[in-house]
Amino acid sequence: MIQLPPAFRAQMQAQLADEFSAFEAALAQEPPVSVRVNPRKPALDTTHLKPVPWCAEGYYLPERPVFTLDPLFQAGAYYVQEASSMLLAEALRQSVNLNRPLKVLDLCAAPGGKTTLMASLLSDDSLLMCNEVIRTRIPILRENVEKWGYPNVLISNHDPDDMGGLAGFFDVVMVDAPCSGEGLFRKDIDAVQEWSTDAVQLCSARQKRILAAAAPLVDQGGILIYSTCTYNEAENSENMQFLLDNGFKNRPLNLPADWQVVPKQQAGAVGYQCYPHRVEGEGFFISVFEKTDFAPAIKNNSRPFRDWKPLRPRETAQVRSWLAEPDRFSYWQKPNGEVVAILTSLEKTLYFVNDQLRNKGFGLDSGTFKGTDFVPAHALALSTALASTVPGVELSKEEALRYFKKENLVLNEPVRGWVLARFEGLALGWMKGVGNRVNNYLPKDWRIRMDIKEYV
Repeated sequence: MIQLPPAFRAQMQAQLADEFSAFEAALAQEPPVSVRVNPRKPALDTTHLKPVPWCAEGYYLPERPVFTLDPLFQAGAYYVQEASSMLLAEALRQSVNLNRPLKVLDLCAAPGGKTTLMASLLSDDSLLMCNEVIRTRIPILRENVEKWGYPNVLISNHDPDDMGGLAGFFDVVMVDAPCSGEGLFRKDIDAVQEWSTDAVQLCSARQKRILAAAAPLVDQGGILIYSTCTYNEAENSENMQFLLDNGFKNRPLNLPADWQVVPKQQAGAVGYQCYPHRVEGEGFFISVFEKTDFAPAIKNNSRPFRDWKPLRPRETAQVRSWLAEPDRFSYWQKPNGEVVAILTSLEKTLYFVNDQLRNKGFGLDSGTFKGTDFVPAHALALSTALASTVPGVELSKEEALRYFKKENLVLNEPVRGWVLARFEGLALGWMKGVGNRVNNYLPKDWRIRMDIKEYV
């Protein structure tokens, strides 16, 4: 049994009354394991899996496997995500027209669960910008975004206060705010030990600062979604009130009663609370707001990407041959030699973003040229934009795991040039046949360090 802080216990007893004992008992149980599948990489067999009620792509697993040693996970076939937080999918479906091109910001994005969820729901010509303030969390965000493989996602590393140039730019802003983590107590003992009433107040103040910076970024009539993994009023209800006081109106959701998600009323607004004794998931709070205040019109007089050069025709032809729909992209070379493919439908929009933000990365990282030879990037191997005609070699699970250990494989048949390492039809990364050798081009930072002997 988790030893709850006395002040937290008192808070939850007041909030739940007769349900507190069931809540406390739920915290002593093993948390459920849930994943969300990638609709563009349909490889995970979900036939006998229990679905998550509020997310069509979400499923519960009967037990927790070693995800690191599942090649399908490494290939981006699914994301391991807590089920309650997938309620975002239903909030988006009820509040946003997902069939039209949108400009969407995930303001506090790492490690990428909500970013990849939104990427799966948005139209192909939508722009999804995922931002993370803490620089050390950018690599895991980038890795998860690259695994998911959608070319319309932009990664940035900025404090929300630095984004003033994007005022009124976004149709949807997601603020999954850093919080005290009350809803994760049974998964994270550190969150229990670090909790205090002072920490809650610090989190609440930080959340209001983030919301104050996020509010101007939403276009008039646009949507702001606010969520936390907490239960307390300071981090949830008070911040709903903050939005009501700063140019937003609440957008209630229609959730089926049998989902057991609890509506939480606050002065003309309603948010939705998941409790672990009611839902098969952790503690999670979500609320939806529409911008009513005026937002300035965006004037995009930006010029093409500074310091980037359009790729020369001969090189463009080489890069185009790797993509399933090459006409959807334009092709650019950065000063460091990296080649990037940009969706033409987003090009002018990205000119503007490029002018407004300093630390960002966008477009499909495609590779580099060494002389006349094209060296494909790892992101290209995992991209859903990659042509199905690119040659590949199907690996066994043992071979796939050895690939992720960054071993050079010995294949049954000799291969020449660049080939995809594949597992159950999904691309894992690049190999290159050179003479009698097959070199492994998995990035060093992606290498598995676990012992795989008992799993092969």
